[in-house]
Amino acid sequence: MTKLAIITGASSGIGMASARQLLNDGFHVINLSRRPCTLEGVTNICGDLSETENIHLLAGQIIAVIEQQEATSVCVVHNAALMLKDSVGDTSDEDLLRVLQINVVAINALNRILLPHLPSTSSLLFVGSTLSEKAVAGAFSYVVSKHAQLGMMRATCQDLMGRGIHTALICPGFTDTEMLRGHVGNNQDIILSISGLNSFNRLVAPEEIARLVGWCHENPVINGSVLHANLGQVES
Repeated sequence: MTKLAIITGASSGIGMASARQLLNDGFHVINLSRRPCTLEGVTNICGDLSETENIHLLAGQIIAVIEQQEATSVCVVHNAALMLKDSVGDTSDEDLLRVLQINVVAINALNRILLPHLPSTSSLLFVGSTLSEKAVAGAFSYVVSKHAQLGMMRATCQDLMGRGIHTALICPGFTDTEMLRGHVGNNQDIILSISGLNSFNRLVAPEEIARLVGWCHENPVINGSVLHANLGQVES
């Protein structure tokens, strides 16, 4: 029995932590991103998800691995994301399309191409955000795209009824990643402030989300579910 994991954006953060976790769980792991994942044992298929034509070429390489490995279970982790600092009054159509391409359209393209090759017991896991269900100022296009991922996950669950392939949306809280630190300009005061917005007064560790990713794949009972992974975030 060969278990295969396909992770977008496994070169850092939650993606790399998930790759490490799934390797330890006995998966053959494929990283799909612009940068390679440096973990030993990961198969890197490097390319840009910003163009649908390119996604077709990358997906063809993934399918070849699925067939070569004779995978009996595939865990697809849609983790790659683009986050801009923008607001409703200054987001250009071009920037909104750029974010939606990475965070929504690329997911749709990969799912459409890969689904005919996924055996039953496979999973389609979306790494969303607390911003899949709420909003903050200054992240307009990201919030829009993460809300879209929630609808995509639920619609995918309904469309795949009877296929033996389950879905879930994992919604991390403030997680200690390059994306988060870059978004706040590595401002330590801001990091300390947002670390206090949950019950444990710290950032979520990428490894905590990675363990949840592995659990979600192994437990189809959560099909169609939204899983909040935020240490008990303060509501406002």
